[in-house]
Amino acid sequence: MDKKQVIKHLETIAVYLELNGENAFKTSAYRKAAQALERDDRSLGEIDDFSSMNGIGKGTNAVILEFIENGETETLNELKKKVPEGLVPLLKIQGLGGKKLAKLYQELGVIDEATLRKACENGEVEELGGFGKKSVEKILKALDDAGTRPERLPIADVLPVAEEIERELDQLEGIDRYSVAGSLRRLKETAKDIDFIIATKEPEQVSEQLTKLSNVKEVVSHGETKVTVVVSGDWNISVDFRLIEPEHFITTLHHFTGSKDHNVEMRGLAKQKGYKISEYGIENLETEELHTFNSEKEFFEFLEVPYLPPEVRETGEEVGVKKSPSLIELSDIRGDLHMHTTWSDGAQSIDEMIEKCVEYEYDFMAITDHSKFLQVANGLNEDRLRKQREAIQKASEKYPSIHVLCGIEMDILPNGELDFSDEFLKEMDFVIASIHSSFNQSEDQIMKRMKRAMECPYVDMIAHPTGRLLGRRKGYPLNTDEFIDLAVETDTIIELNANPNRLDLSWELLHEAQERGAKIAINTDAHNYKMLSDMRIGVQAARKGWLKKENIVNAWSKDELISFLDQKKGE
Repeated sequence: MDKKQVIKHLETIAVYLELNGENAFKTSAYRKAAQALERDDRSLGEIDDFSSMNGIGKGTNAVILEFIENGETETLNELKKKVPEGLVPLLKIQGLGGKKLAKLYQELGVIDEATLRKACENGEVEELGGFGKKSVEKILKALDDAGTRPERLPIADVLPVAEEIERELDQLEGIDRYSVAGSLRRLKETAKDIDFIIATKEPEQVSEQLTKLSNVKEVVSHGETKVTVVVSGDWNISVDFRLIEPEHFITTLHHFTGSKDHNVEMRGLAKQKGYKISEYGIENLETEELHTFNSEKEFFEFLEVPYLPPEVRETGEEVGVKKSPSLIELSDIRGDLHMHTTWSDGAQSIDEMIEKCVEYEYDFMAITDHSKFLQVANGLNEDRLRKQREAIQKASEKYPSIHVLCGIEMDILPNGELDFSDEFLKEMDFVIASIHSSFNQSEDQIMKRMKRAMECPYVDMIAHPTGRLLGRRKGYPLNTDEFIDLAVETDTIIELNANPNRLDLSWELLHEAQERGAKIAINTDAHNYKMLSDMRIGVQAARKGWLKKENIVNAWSKDELISFLDQKKGE
């Protein structure tokens, strides 16, 4: 358990108190306790006495201790019994906070989507204090959109589902081997569904087990060659399991990995050589002999094509390469240059993040908490940053195997200024600049902000350059041509943000940036130590962009990185 979970629990209690019509003083006590924890620089394990903190009283202290010990509290459990089950999901509607929803519940009897829609359509909501015609329009639109699943989902929604299925497949009997296939295996940014290829000599037994996996909401079809189910979660996701003989596993996996364009090119090439590719193998058109394979490398070698990793099988153009691409590997990564701690909006302390990076056997890392402009993330001002630097230096003495850079993720302000002066930035080991505000500005305004940051000699990297959130936000209007040119001219590192909600820059732009000589870093932007594992996804995204080790700064040695940073600052 970490501090973020405790904060969320306290905030949830406050919302349920509002929905139950409790007095504002009681509700405020839980919000103040949550804010006290948010502001404190220590991690959960470093706080000895919660009641000594300003904002945490005897009652909230008891709730915190109960939650840490049991993972739940009687307070929240009792509150949940008093609130209609259909009411809480309405909090997801933008503009409906606890207070407004409580008013709808207590005065109009709104208890779920149906009663909310009825109250909006018959004019009751519009007449209620604090609401109006525009509020009603927004609520009705949100209700119309709710539950309408996008055709394709961001991989951040799909990957956890696939990983949970993989854990269960590992426990099933009768499976020789399996693999995820389709767009998820190629690491497309979005996926329509999930495909698995399963090699088995016991299809009937395996098929039966697949229908009983956790979270199966519906069994669409159930046979010895294919099982299709719908699994429930934030979204309903269709999962296809293809059950095949072990000797056909590789060619079936290649076929269903795709892409369609890749497969068309491969089939055309095979035909020129007198062969036909199918799910079952490669057939000699003259002799009808069927060739099967133990690995995809064998499959490609048979056709005299350099091995192409799944990530690059996209446009079909890759089939024409002369040799296998030498792409970045996860084992090449020597450090992570973007992460947050409890000093801003992270869940773990400096020590805890260092310890985890040591476990990853990194040679270096950078602590980069938010700057003062981002008050919602408890951003650091100059005084707190200097204190944090002292804390980082003191902590790093305990971990001689890793070099810890004292960094900052500094906001590029809406007016184009930077959140700190050049004089102050000189003191930092590693400076990230990023945009978190005024996304609705024009391309010209956005580029002026980027130019100001990138021309500062003390800014080392631009984080999540387009500001996009997959499936949720397009980001701001960035002139990517001009941005890449600026990065090359100023030797500013471009980040590939490995958070699966971002994957920013996109793989297409990463490929272009590398071709034009830009330096790139793959970072997790971790806000807790579990997110450090997103580096694996980031490396896959980098491979999709054909990135090579020599162009990734956090695949360099520590000495190479430090030398580059010193040169950039003119030292």
